[in-house]
Amino acid sequence: DDIDKGRVNSNKTVARLLWDGMQSFELKLCYFSGGNLRNAIPREAYAIFGVPARFKAEFVKRYNLFAADLEAEFRFREPNFKITLNEMPHVDEVLDSRTQSALVYSLVGVPNGVVAMSFAVPGLVETSTNLASVKFAEGNRIVVTSSQRSSVESAKTYVMQMVESVFALAGADVAHSDGYPGWTPDPQSKLLEVTVDAYKRLFGSEPKVRAIHAGLECGLFLEKYPDLEMVSFGPTLRGVHSPDERLEIATVPKFWKLLTEVLKTI
Repeated sequence: DDIDKGRVNSNKTVARLLWDGMQSFELKLCYFSGGNLRNAIPREAYAIFGVPARFKAEFVKRYNLFAADLEAEFRFREPNFKITLNEMPHVDEVLDSRTQSALVYSLVGVPNGVVAMSFAVPGLVETSTNLASVKFAEGNRIVVTSSQRSSVESAKTYVMQMVESVFALAGADVAHSDGYPGWTPDPQSKLLEVTVDAYKRLFGSEPKVRAIHAGLECGLFLEKYPDLEMVSFGPTLRGVHSPDERLEIATVPKFWKLLTEVLKTI
């Protein structure tokens, strides 16, 4: 639900630093780990890399300018943004040049965030993609996970092809898991009308009816039963899919009253 807020993707940010270091400082990458869940915008990412000793002072100077640029770029959308550089002992292995270039260039080049807004529902994200995680796995494998969403099935397929194309050009093996089918909003739904009327009766105010770029389990039901009418509502949630996820307890009884009133009405 935060994909339209311009939240900073930590994997993309670290990839930018690596790309910058590769251009002028012969940077060699040892390790990269960022993000966890495919349905969450990654908050943290870490990389271990080295530059030749003769470039140390110049690289640190360049890094400080890079960090200042990012803080200025992100100041309105990520006021708590933080990037740090720490010196480490030497490492035993780094990636070969071909693999490193393929990884870093594809992470920088792959699309991320909102791809298209809806023309049917003003303010609704129609299609998006999330560079969710980058992991160095056993067997000398690098596993990159991304997630695509759309309320329009053909648009979801296209953005999936965009992501696959970038990694395929980098020489990666690309596999697709089962996704969420799209759920196109139906503002003429009779069930929606019943739910809105029930809300007004119970609480004496007009509810905000909106579509969000989340809650796509409804699309799974609709795929199996295309004649269903559906609405989705619940207690107020904040920071979903993150360590800050929380529920506003005061909204639980309100949700329950609305649910039972709708069921009673229909």
